[in-house]
Amino acid sequence: MTVRTRVAPSPTGDPHVGTAYIALFNLAFARSQGGEFILRIEDTDQQRSTPESEQMILDSLRWLGLEWSEGPDVGGPHGPYRQSERGEIYAKHADILLEKGHAFRCFCSAERLDALRAEQMENKQTPGYDGHCLHLSEADVQAKLAAGEPHVVRMKVPESGTCVVDDMLRGTIEIDWSQIDMQVLVKADGMPTYHLANVVDDHLMGITHVIRGEEWINSAPKHKLLYQYFDWEMPTLCHMPLLRNPDKSKLSKRKNPTSINYYRRMGYLPEAVLNYLGRMGWSMPDEREKFTLNEMVEHFDLQRVSLGGPIFDQEKLAWLNGSWIRENLTVDEFADRLHGWLINDDYMRQFLPFAKERAERFTDFMALSGFMFTGMLNLTPESFAHKKLDDAGVKKALQFALWRLEALRQWDKDAIFTEIKTLAKAIDLKVGELMQPIFVAIAGTPNSWSVVDSMEILGPDMSRARIRHAIEILGGVSKKEAKRLEKEYKQLADA
Repeated sequence: MTVRTRVAPSPTGDPHVGTAYIALFNLAFARSQGGEFILRIEDTDQQRSTPESEQMILDSLRWLGLEWSEGPDVGGPHGPYRQSERGEIYAKHADILLEKGHAFRCFCSAERLDALRAEQMENKQTPGYDGHCLHLSEADVQAKLAAGEPHVVRMKVPESGTCVVDDMLRGTIEIDWSQIDMQVLVKADGMPTYHLANVVDDHLMGITHVIRGEEWINSAPKHKLLYQYFDWEMPTLCHMPLLRNPDKSKLSKRKNPTSINYYRRMGYLPEAVLNYLGRMGWSMPDEREKFTLNEMVEHFDLQRVSLGGPIFDQEKLAWLNGSWIRENLTVDEFADRLHGWLINDDYMRQFLPFAKERAERFTDFMALSGFMFTGMLNLTPESFAHKKLDDAGVKKALQFALWRLEALRQWDKDAIFTEIKTLAKAIDLKVGELMQPIFVAIAGTPNSWSVVDSMEILGPDMSRARIRHAIEILGGVSKKEAKRLEKEYKQLADA
């Protein structure tokens, strides 16, 4: 048997370090077994998926040195490799499940489902579908279809008993069927959910091992059941531990920059980032700290993965990156790498028009644009002196702005400005009064060019990291203070 693994990211934002982490372990396992690593794009969420995000995923994984043998950009015998282009395949397989009686059409409205969930939560029951449409007669179903009533397709699950799932790292996992919902397989718009699409794709693409994050453990019974319904052999499962923040919470953009683009922009070496991700819950047999991708593949053993949540610590990554620079690069190589990072035409051309309008000499360029090349800015509390707000008021305004920007799905200057303008009105500030500390946090001065243009170019992770850094300079937010601010922020949102 030829081992075939895959990674299937969703192009709904900046490429996440968690995606790269899972991709690395899929690739390392496949290559260590003489197999193949495949890239598939999960873009069935048509409202959030964008071609730009897909390209960023491809560029980021390639920047790290992760290459795939099949994918949307290189083709292959099992294409297409974008789920949005496989609609007919999913519809065909959904019909098979309906014909065999393993799935049913559900016509319940969103209002009914919301009321059902609220009632279950109030009664401290496990939220889930109650089977309301499960026993509709064929005549009733056809009448509703003829009337054009919107519906979804749900899978049937056993009412009792236990599902047993084998995991390469965790051994036998047992989950009661009573805890498993009648999962929606096809949404009302005809697009498949993750569960149907991935099972169908993995089978048709010959995937032998599914290595994914542990957040999918509770979905394993649904997937095993679908394989049984289709009379297919199920791939071997392996659920990797989730990356954690230093405080042991799940790695998230609220506490850590999570975009590969952020670390690329900050001037990290791809070899060092990949090396660090390889150390997330895994170690070389000789415990060495530095190793290349080829060395990892040569010595790879999945059983060496530790189930304790690996800590993604920026300070340790910075130390490892510095070690790579000092010990692995000659001066000439360092010069070449620095030149490639610093003189990046695609990046610089985005803000050169703004610098050009303000420059009188070429020597003005770095003074005007230096903040576009650096990481965290050298600021003090005095940098945020404000005509209307004291330090506590500035800190609160920045925290509220950070929370709004963390929830922003579409990162462009118009969306950023809309969020800031809306927040300014909610906290009774003029737009310029709120903009001032944001200017300082992002550019180091309130006198730069348009801050929303800068934020669009810098990207969400760098922009949010700088605002987070500014809040820390102003004293940070304690847990007690955070609870108070979150309550106040929620009241603003509800107003």
